[in-house]
Amino acid sequence: MDTTPYEAHAAASSVPLIDISPLVSGVGDPHAVASAIGRACREYGFFYVVGHGVDEALQRRLEALSRRFFAQDLETKLQIRMALGGKAWRGYFPVGDELTAGKPDAKEGLYFGAELGTDDPRVRAGIPLHGPNLFPDGLPSFRETVLDYMAALTRLGHTLMTGLALSLGLDRSYFADRYTADPLILFRIFHYPPVPEVPGAAPAWGVGEHTDYGVLTILKQDDAGGLQVKSKARWIAAPPVPGSFVCNIGDMLDRMTGGRYCSTPHRVRNVTRRGRLSFPFFFDPNFEARVEPIDLGGGHAARDDRDERWDGASEHAFEGTYGEYVLAKVGKVFPELRRAVI
Repeated sequence: MDTTPYEAHAAASSVPLIDISPLVSGVGDPHAVASAIGRACREYGFFYVVGHGVDEALQRRLEALSRRFFAQDLETKLQIRMALGGKAWRGYFPVGDELTAGKPDAKEGLYFGAELGTDDPRVRAGIPLHGPNLFPDGLPSFRETVLDYMAALTRLGHTLMTGLALSLGLDRSYFADRYTADPLILFRIFHYPPVPEVPGAAPAWGVGEHTDYGVLTILKQDDAGGLQVKSKARWIAAPPVPGSFVCNIGDMLDRMTGGRYCSTPHRVRNVTRRGRLSFPFFFDPNFEARVEPIDLGGGHAARDDRDERWDGASEHAFEGTYGEYVLAKVGKVFPELRRAVI
């Protein structure tokens, strides 16, 4: 008997899968969805979502165009290299240029963000991570597809933040009112080429163990797999599920909730003989927003997890704006670019 994608998911991973259509359509019980999100955030920091309403044809176009881009020769791809994006931090980087915990990742990628013109006050002021995107000349529909996809995922981000607010017993507009009415949007397209195994050598990680920086990541995967999530001190697979996105919370939501919702370490290794694509979309607080703990009652004290974390740091010790936090993080990812533009 054939299994459904959801039954196959249940057999392959314990990361929860949640139908969020009541949040999207307004039909059904949004509080039941919020409750499921809350449980997933407390137990895993990760969850799949279906019923999200993001157009499947748009996703297929994005994947096809991305494969065409990465199939080009390096010289062509470097025509939109990140060094040309300046403080906006946009464009292409080759395999090995991005670091995780000081080690080169076995991936190449494209960085995008909210499309802002040169007349935008934030661009005129030279605020990092704000500005126009770089798009390849040889793929004329790539720009339109990426911008349409980012618009769709931004809408989904607002919907999911409503669910997260309800899951914490907060007003549904809590995060929008304080942090995400004008979110910092960062979008990546990553290509993980196949890496031959070398007997006796350490595994080559497409991206090593890390946590995400902000409040919410929404990930589209292709069908290759390779994502692993650290749950209760063990690594579990988060394989692709057709029609779904994988969501996880970041350091700033961990800080806001005093560790009730944990930013969970994860990593990626391409174990196939073909290239793997992934599309992480980061829906984060406004660059200028000061991140503060939420009073959730119950006398809960923020836990200090620095001894458990991959980097030995504690997000609960951070004081300042989200912009300050994210710049300190991305500067470690691209140290040479940081010296050049920030």
